[in-house]
Amino acid sequence: MCGRFQLAATRAQVEDAIKVFDLDDFPFRYNIAPTQPVQMVVAAGPRAPGSNLPDRRGMLVRWGFIPGWAKDVKDFPLLINARSETAAEKSTFRAAMRHRRTLVPATGFYEWRRDGAKRPQAFWLRPRNGGIVAFAGLMETYSEPGGSEIDTGAILTTAASGDLEHIHHRMPVVVRPEHFTRWLDCVGNEPRDVGDLLRPAEPGFFEAVPISDKVNKVANTGPDILERVEERPSHEAVPREPDAQLTLF
Repeated sequence: MCGRFQLAATRAQVEDAIKVFDLDDFPFRYNIAPTQPVQMVVAAGPRAPGSNLPDRRGMLVRWGFIPGWAKDVKDFPLLINARSETAAEKSTFRAAMRHRRTLVPATGFYEWRRDGAKRPQAFWLRPRNGGIVAFAGLMETYSEPGGSEIDTGAILTTAASGDLEHIHHRMPVVVRPEHFTRWLDCVGNEPRDVGDLLRPAEPGFFEAVPISDKVNKVANTGPDILERVEERPSHEAVPREPDAQLTLF
């Protein structure tokens, strides 16, 4: 899954990497958590003749997908991820897969190796060559009973690449720059036309950096959560501390 990620880059860097306009100004965010606003990139539609703007625009959405047919969001599960293998068939994500595919700019994500240990080991998964990557995302605008609307989204996941599956069996789908246009084009490309993009990143694309338990807390948002620590051996019997509990939501 992908329960936390980061976007530690300037607006200009994101605009240059993904060729997008209309991004909101944002600070470096080292610990993005579910229900928080996240940057997503969508197709901008036909450009005016002579326009030199990119054909992609940015928007802020709530990380936590709500399908249009949901009646009571209080009882609806928090959907931060969508399985890429089944999203096109599931009623929850089917319309978004067909009409509202997005890109989610990121500079890394976090995962926890549990494997029976009393205290899971946290890892920062960062692109080995640095820079900004784009996760495959889905968006839905939910109309609340009172008439207001909220843009919501989820990150698509796939099986983990071979070098990361010892940490977790799932990972976000990474869309390569050469495929941005095809993925975002929901007019010319149906879900079956982009199915080949929903695959794991190649082994070695991400570097797994063991980090401390600081990332477990949503309140910890500084770059200090990225400091490398000595990796705990698997199944290490460490007494559970009150502040070491893994809280993702």
